[in-house]
Amino acid sequence: MNRKVLFIIIYTYTLVFSVLKTIRFPNQWSVAHWMLDYRFGFIKRGFAGGFLGLFVEKNEQNIFVLSVFIILLLYGLLLFMASKETIRNKGDVYTLVFYLTFFLSQYIIFTAHLIGYLDHIIFLLTILVIWLLRKKKILLASLVASISILIHEVSFFLMLPICCFALVVDGVSREGISFKDTLNSHLIKRISFFLILPLAVTFGVSAYQEVSGSNYHKMILNYLDHLEFINAKVADSVASAYTVKFTDYIQDESPHFFQRVFVSKCSIFFGIPILFMMYVVYRKFEKANKYLLLLFAIVILIPLGLHAIAYDTYRIWSFPFMILFLGYWILSSGYNVSVDVSEKLSLPEILLAALAIALVSLVPSQLLDDEVERFSLVQRLLILIPLLALGTACFYKKAPM
Repeated sequence: MNRKVLFIIIYTYTLVFSVLKTIRFPNQWSVAHWMLDYRFGFIKRGFAGGFLGLFVEKNEQNIFVLSVFIILLLYGLLLFMASKETIRNKGDVYTLVFYLTFFLSQYIIFTAHLIGYLDHIIFLLTILVIWLLRKKKILLASLVASISILIHEVSFFLMLPICCFALVVDGVSREGISFKDTLNSHLIKRISFFLILPLAVTFGVSAYQEVSGSNYHKMILNYLDHLEFINAKVADSVASAYTVKFTDYIQDESPHFFQRVFVSKCSIFFGIPILFMMYVVYRKFEKANKYLLLLFAIVILIPLGLHAIAYDTYRIWSFPFMILFLGYWILSSGYNVSVDVSEKLSLPEILLAALAIALVSLVPSQLLDDEVERFSLVQRLLILIPLLALGTACFYKKAPM
C-alpha cells in the first residue's frame, strides 16, 4: 500500500475514533442559537439564524441536516489539509505525531459533542479567511471576518489573531524574519487594512450590548419558551447568554481566570498535549526567526483569555489545538521556513509523544449535559492497537511518497 494512502487511513481512523466517543444529535443549546435572528431587533449572534431563515424554515430537522453538513465539511477539510501537509513534508515523524495528537485531541471530541454549535462555522470561515489573505484578497477577507464576528463574538479571540499571524508570515522575508521585519510599514498597513472592519464590528457589537442588549431578554425568553423542542431551562440560559453585558461576564468570571488556566485538571490533561504540539512546531521550524515562533506561541495561547469572560472551561481549552493546526498549515504550506529533521525521535521525544497521545486518547473529557464519553479504557486501548500498527507501517513501507 502506498504511504500516501496509509497517512489518509491513519488520520481518518483517528478522527473517527475521537468522533465516536462523543457524537450526538445537536443539543437544545445549539438548536436555540439557530432559531434566533434579528426579528426582535439587532442582537449579537443573530446573523447565522437570520441567514438560515432566508432559505429554509427553521426547525429541528433542517437544523440537524445543516449541522451534519457543517461538521462533515469541517472534518473533510481537516483531513485534506493534514494529508496534504504530511505529503508536503515527506511524511516525517514530527508531522505524523503532530496530526495524530490533533485528531485525538479534545478539539475533535468537542466538535462532535457540540455538533451544530456556531464554533464550527467560525473555524470554517477562519480557513476561508486565511486562504483569501494568501490570495491577497484582503478586503474580502476582512468582510468575511466581520460577518464571523456577527455570527459569534468569540471570533475576536479565535479568528483575528491567527489571521494576523498568516499576514505576518506571508509579508516578511522568506529567508527569515527579525523583530524589525514585523514593524515594516507595508506589513502594518496590510494588517491594519484587514483589521479595521472586524474591529469596528467587534467594538460596535460590544457597545450595543452594554447599552441595549439586556432589553431583549424577556422577548427572547418568551420566543424560545414557546418552542416545543426547547425546554424552559435552556431558553432562560440562552436568553441570558444573548443579553448579559460583557462587563458583567468579566466581573463574574475573571476572578477564576488564574485557577482555570494554571491549576485546573485541564492544565495537565490539555496543557501537556498542547505544549507537545508547540514543541513539534519548534522542531520543524527552529531555523525560522525566534520572533516568528514567539508570535505564534502567543497566538496559540490567546484563546485561553476566554477563561476571563466564560465559564465553559473544557470547551475553551480545546481551542488552542485548532489554532496549532491552522498555524502549522500556515507555516508549512509554501512559506519556505520549514527545515529538514531526522525521521527518528529521541527517547525523551518518544516519551513526551506517548504521554501527549495517552492524555488526549485515554483520559475522558468532562462533557456537557451530564454525558460521558463512550468506550472503556480497555476498549480504547484495543482500538488504538491498529493505529500503532499503521503508524509503524508508515516508516517501514518502502513505496515512494
